[in-house]
Amino acid sequence: MEIKIVKTTTPGEMPAEEKLGFGKVFTDHMFIMDYEAGKGWYDARIVPFGRISLHPASTVLHYGAEIFEGLKAYRRADGGVQLFRPMENVKRMNRSAERMSLPEIDEKDLLEILTTFVKMEEKWVPKSFGTSLYLRPFLFGNDETLGVHAVHRATFMLIASPSGSYYAEGINPVGIMIESEDVRTVRGGTGYAKCGGNYAASTRAGERAAKKGYSQVLWLDGVERKYVEEVGAMNVMFKIDGEIVTPKLTGSILPGITRKSCIEVLQSLGYTVSERLLSVDELVDAMESGRLEEAWGCGTAAVVSPIGRLAYGDKEYVINDGKIGEITQKLYDVLTGIQWGKTDDPFGWVYTL
Repeated sequence: MEIKIVKTTTPGEMPAEEKLGFGKVFTDHMFIMDYEAGKGWYDARIVPFGRISLHPASTVLHYGAEIFEGLKAYRRADGGVQLFRPMENVKRMNRSAERMSLPEIDEKDLLEILTTFVKMEEKWVPKSFGTSLYLRPFLFGNDETLGVHAVHRATFMLIASPSGSYYAEGINPVGIMIESEDVRTVRGGTGYAKCGGNYAASTRAGERAAKKGYSQVLWLDGVERKYVEEVGAMNVMFKIDGEIVTPKLTGSILPGITRKSCIEVLQSLGYTVSERLLSVDELVDAMESGRLEEAWGCGTAAVVSPIGRLAYGDKEYVINDGKIGEITQKLYDVLTGIQWGKTDDPFGWVYTL
């Protein structure tokens, strides 16, 4: 595809890497492409980073016609840059687009957009282990009318933010609260799509958990309020009596790329991973009997996040003495080793620029 490029005349400077947070600093440029029904995608361009203009009646502002993705570019020790399983993000973005009735993008074109943009912004990929260039592709409807109907006009954009290490002080187990009031989504809804509304709907419960001293909430299903689904913005896994269990993808859970990678790593190491329904009663019983050996969340931002405390109702349970478990540590080491090019990639997941 043809991508027009207009370079900035005021290039920025990378902050000190030890001061990088998440999503606060942005690179010099952004990618934009427009869509019109009957015409398709057109005018692909990379332009200086800046504000955008929207009509006050734009569909995204009133009806939430929006999806996004999140992936990272990593700096290897030899100075090269690589992506981790970018085609998985490409495919998931199109699945989200289909669910939200937004126009899909050709997979090859979307991968080309990602790689072309990262090459242009390569100076913004930090060098320290644990740091990365976070990539945020997003797509939204912008019909200039208040009528509720299928999207006829849309915009796809890509921005990037150099980000610091998620674990500035090491991998510390976190506290999680099982949410019994709000639900994130329901089967048949938008749970498997990466759309903003899912995250907005989770904020209230997250704030309640934070006031009680917990980092995130563990969601239960929205139909029976019985089955464990996912943790905050991550998928979740448990080791119960030697069995590694992760909630089955029923349509209300985001099919995480890190989740998929964890399963494949564990299987390569000889573990059996059960993707099945896990009731909160079974989980509580495992905690009370001491059969819950490890628990962790997994996602792009943290890779894996060990769970040291899990609260349900008025009880709190400590998992593995509040320490990171052996399998959790192994997953972190294997995945980050591949992502930052410290170890070989036996799975063929790395996409080198």
